[in-house]
Amino acid sequence: MISSVLEEFVDRHQRLFVLTGAGCSTNSGIPDYRDADGNWKRTQPMTFQAFMGSDATRRRYWARSLLGWRRFGSAQPNDAHRALARLQQIGKCEALLTQNVDGLHDAAGHSGVIDLHGRLDQVRCMGCERRIPRDEFQHEMGLRNPGWLLLDAKAAPDGDADLESDYFAAFDVPPCAQCGGILKPDVVFFGETVPRERVETAMAHLAKADAMLVVGSSLMVYSGYRFAQTAARGGLPIAAINLGRTRADEQLAFKIEQRCEDALAFLL
Repeated sequence: MISSVLEEFVDRHQRLFVLTGAGCSTNSGIPDYRDADGNWKRTQPMTFQAFMGSDATRRRYWARSLLGWRRFGSAQPNDAHRALARLQQIGKCEALLTQNVDGLHDAAGHSGVIDLHGRLDQVRCMGCERRIPRDEFQHEMGLRNPGWLLLDAKAAPDGDADLESDYFAAFDVPPCAQCGGILKPDVVFFGETVPRERVETAMAHLAKADAMLVVGSSLMVYSGYRFAQTAARGGLPIAAINLGRTRADEQLAFKIEQRCEDALAFLL
């Protein structure tokens, strides 16, 4: 019965604007941030101001990320990603906007994905804007800090790892090889602004859509919630698949509280 409601929703609409969040990737082994009530499960993630303002903070971040990337970088798409790629293949998807930074929609074969918060598989110089692949940076960090590669830690959201140490100050973070600047993952940290052109591109697609489908997001972060607000103001029906509360519950036509891959199984 539940799946038939979603299947009918998809059947009725030809240009779905799809927004995905962390719940879409949990079955690929990537932990999420929030519980069923939309509250933080753990300490809030890194802020842009903390990262840029403190050398010690950057050393701690990159040391933990050196370990976390081993799992995050090898994650594979699950059936939720494949189902949404199928949605595009059958001509039902106006655009897919993801709050995730894992690149798994692309890996599943979805083209033209809008990465609202960037991608963790790229590293950006905050001085000269040079970008390098994360695997290249990972290799350089490993060469400079071989002892850290012997450690293990539990995976945390977005490539982080649950690791505490008295030796973060000794972690050697490579500078930009071109200008010596600070290297940062090419993602939007909390407290950082989403690039305007990215938002404008997504809004242009939303203006062409005839409905919105939220998959695996609580929409607690305004950068994603604004699209639901805009859709509601424009009279678009909004459906959601999410285990728990969303910030847009009052604006939804309906919500399915199932795992994303289960709710979307009819597409496969």
